Amino acid sequence: MTTLRKSQGRRTRGFTLIEALVALLVLSIGLLGVAALQLTSLRSNHGSAMRSQATFLAYDIIDRMRANRAAALAGNYNIALGAFGTSGTVAGNDLIAWKQNIARTLPAIDNAGTPQVADGSVTQTGNIFRVTIRWSDWDDATAGARTALQFSMDTQLLN
Repeated sequence: MTTLRKSQGRRTRGFTLIEALVALLVLSIGLLGVAALQLTSLRSNHGSAMRSQATFLAYDIIDRMRANRAAALAGNYNIALGAFGTSGTVAGNDLIAWKQNIARTLPAIDNAGTPQVADGSVTQTGNIFRVTIRWSDWDDATAGARTALQFSMDTQLLN
């Protein structure tokens, strides 16, 4: 009987070490999963924050146009992407300040290796104005690349 007990003791002696190594492996895989989930969450939160900033910037120029309604309806706030406002008028100063805020707040667009600042435009059709803002965000599909994003908002200014 004693020999039987000794042989069982020898066979089970290394079993706890194997259990500990398997538990460590499972724990490591779980921690890597939690880290990946945290990274995805941070990217999503950053993208959401940038969309919120674009919305605030669109409301900023719309509020400026409402404050200077006559100039807005006359087309003084119309500006294309890549164009610069001219100072000296309220509308021109508003557009310069607005474009500078966009460039400071939102990430630059990487266009084939050439960074371009985030930009905005205002177009008018009658008394309907479309405010468009472009910027970039990280793209998960292509590692390290940036995707150009665009936010557009339409508003109506009444006479």
